[in-house]
Amino acid sequence: MEPRERIVRAAAELLARGGREAVSTRAVGAAAGVQAPTIYRQFGDMRGLLDEVARETLAGYLREKAGRVPSDDPVEDLRKGFALLVEFGRANPDSFYAGWFDEAGLAREVLDRAGPGGDGRVLTRLWDARTDRSARDSYHPLAPGSVLLVSGPLLLGGGLAFDFTVHLEMSPAALLRRTPPGQQWTLPAFARYATEVDPAAFADVVLRVDDPRRPAMVEERW
Repeated sequence: MEPRERIVRAAAELLARGGREAVSTRAVGAAAGVQAPTIYRQFGDMRGLLDEVARETLAGYLREKAGRVPSDDPVEDLRKGFALLVEFGRANPDSFYAGWFDEAGLAREVLDRAGPGGDGRVLTRLWDARTDRSARDSYHPLAPGSVLLVSGPLLLGGGLAFDFTVHLEMSPAALLRRTPPGQQWTLPAFARYATEVDPAAFADVVLRVDDPRRPAMVEERW
């Protein structure tokens, strides 16, 4: 096994057993049988390594999903597909941060087409939640002067060409309180996003929505 593969596998196993805090350069190096400089040469830094772990783990999930044989019961197939997705997310919380969303597809099929030089025809969705497959929608033509609203989590800081950005911010306690139990495995990704990307520092507008009924605009931070 090549050093890069050993490093990724070791980091994935440490992450699964002990979470993000367990994945240190020393621990990964010891488990993979390599020195720290080898890790830095391969991945640049720990964030690069974690992103690679997320990509590889997600690729494994997609291979497993693609290998499922459909039954005669589409409802049961949907239930099993959703259960597989949730179990994968719970076992690999960093995947939600680094590999869950198709930002390249969003840029290619929506933002680039709606922007200068684009043909003004966009896809209104990239994924079909009912079938758990890529959506097979037709392109939707935008009328002249249209305003295109893109809504979703973890979208800022990834180089997407938005003209104007609004970040909805919650305290960790409010986010925990308002996240359904079945989705709380995603919370570490939101914590990492707030720390590493800090979208509130550069979004055009920041709204505090601990109570969504009473949003408050953040005008100044202390």
